[in-house]
Amino acid sequence: MDNKICLSRLKPGQQATIVKTADKTPLQKRLRSLGLTEGAKVTALFRSPLGDPVAYDVEGSVIALRKTDSEHILVEISGEHDE
Repeated sequence: MDNKICLSRLKPGQQATIVKTADKTPLQKRLRSLGLTEGAKVTALFRSPLGDPVAYDVEGSVIALRKTDSEHILVEISGEHDE
């Protein structure tokens, strides 16, 4: 079972681990400076009323990303738990 998707497809409340970020793009440095590095835990928090941007919790920091930026981040969904 492959649980790898683009970060932009993560639904609010879902948790994942970053597998890969954009390569060789100006965006790569910006994403890394926000803590979006391989192995980081990320949770989708909520979408804006129009659906873009989306707020994410990345290792305890809340950031908002546009869909066009979050499509450059590959994540692996964590096990689904009802809490």
